[in-house]
Amino acid sequence: MPVTLPLLRENITYDEARHRETNILLHLTYPRAQLDFYNFINRRQKLIQERVAHHLGLPSPSLCRVAHWSDWMSGSYNLCVPVTIADLKRVLIRFPLPYRVGDKVHPGNCDEKLRCEAATYAWMHDECPDVRIPHLYGFALSNGRCFTAVEHRPLLVRLYHYLRSQFLSCLGRRVPSNLVPHRSGLSNELGGYLVIEYIDQEQGQMLSKTWETGRMDDRLRKNLFRSLSQVMLRIGRVCFPQIGSFIIDDQGFIRLKNRPLTLEIQDLENSGIPIGIPRDRTYNTVDSYVNDLLSCHDKRLCFQPNAVHNGADCAAQMSALTIMRAVRPEFFRPELNHGPFCARLTDMNANNLIVDENWNIKCLIDLEWMAILPQEFMQPPSWLTSQAVDEVDIEEYNKLREEFMAVFEQEEECLRQVESGLRYSPTMKTGWGIGTFWYVLALRSPTGLHSIFYDRIQPRFCKEHNDDVHFFTSTYPYWTSNATAFMKRKVQDTEIYDKKLREMFQSTPHC
Repeated sequence: MPVTLPLLRENITYDEARHRETNILLHLTYPRAQLDFYNFINRRQKLIQERVAHHLGLPSPSLCRVAHWSDWMSGSYNLCVPVTIADLKRVLIRFPLPYRVGDKVHPGNCDEKLRCEAATYAWMHDECPDVRIPHLYGFALSNGRCFTAVEHRPLLVRLYHYLRSQFLSCLGRRVPSNLVPHRSGLSNELGGYLVIEYIDQEQGQMLSKTWETGRMDDRLRKNLFRSLSQVMLRIGRVCFPQIGSFIIDDQGFIRLKNRPLTLEIQDLENSGIPIGIPRDRTYNTVDSYVNDLLSCHDKRLCFQPNAVHNGADCAAQMSALTIMRAVRPEFFRPELNHGPFCARLTDMNANNLIVDENWNIKCLIDLEWMAILPQEFMQPPSWLTSQAVDEVDIEEYNKLREEFMAVFEQEEECLRQVESGLRYSPTMKTGWGIGTFWYVLALRSPTGLHSIFYDRIQPRFCKEHNDDVHFFTSTYPYWTSNATAFMKRKVQDTEIYDKKLREMFQSTPHC
């Protein structure tokens, strides 16, 4: 039998590893990093008790009981540790995984993620009270700076916060969020975290648990589409002048002062790819944002050691990125270039939706990666067919998309009867017709752009070029100067990567 090595959720052979689009050498380090992080947290249960008691305003940490490590919940980017309060209720203390969000390579990424996620909770608390989310009790940063929801602070603090907010509001000035900064006097050895409400099974279950068995049921699907549409529209009813992400600043105010923090950004940085987007960058135009996203793909091609399979693949990727820039104006409307822009939960998938038995959404449980984005980025969910983004069956997906859009338009019309605002459905329908849907999907998929471009974008302009070798040889040199030398270097990078990967498997003893 071939040698296998462990990843976080599977074992992998050398032959499987060498064909993966991601850096498997890095992924092979995750199981050990996960074990080390688990041990780090497990040895600090007393600190967890103290922190949770502090945020909940409890008289004693002894009222908090930390769950056994076997009951901990580890996602792709977070570790959630359940804590039971006096055998009555449970909360989660949620830690970003430093080895998955790029904190090892770019120190401060964990804090950035926490500030943005906490700001999303605070913003939705203020602007979308009709969208059910877990209660955020508080959060802390790696430097020990602590924030707690005002309702869990002492009476005088609550009174001061209320009077201050009323005074600032009367002056027409920005008011602070419900997250109050304060000193805790506790050790900051735990690093950054969130303390949030635990959503139990009595409130519903994750959609992913019944998605495959129920997604062909018309009634369930319609209920889900209605709930999804309502959530998207309620979050998107507020307009913004900039593209970016919210943060909670040191004074407890919500600020649109961060780069648009999506999963792809920190995933690339975690892979050691210098994307060149500072944390404080926001965008005033769609063009500037899209250009930076394309630059992220450029940087991946440059710096990921196994970014190409061979010279032909390298040329094809260079050609795709060159033409993606050239055709960009075809997919984005000039009148929307300067906004207004809208809020989107960019990771709203079946694992993050709590539904009842009829697939009505009862709660959103994961608010990471929310960003203010161009209107053209408002699209139906790409996971409706349960297929990878570069393997979507267009006929099957379009049938479900049309079904979703019919419900979305109905909900949009109902919302417009209550309040005026943007209409997203015309832009979404136009985006499907002209291909913006696929262009945006390609931008958001570092490993899928190549396939999406050649399957969905290039044929819109010239189908004949898809099998024409002269297309690649004539366009790839325009991606960079000295393109041929770059291509040779990338092939060498792949050979070195493959050698290291092979040695990794050969050094593992056969069982």
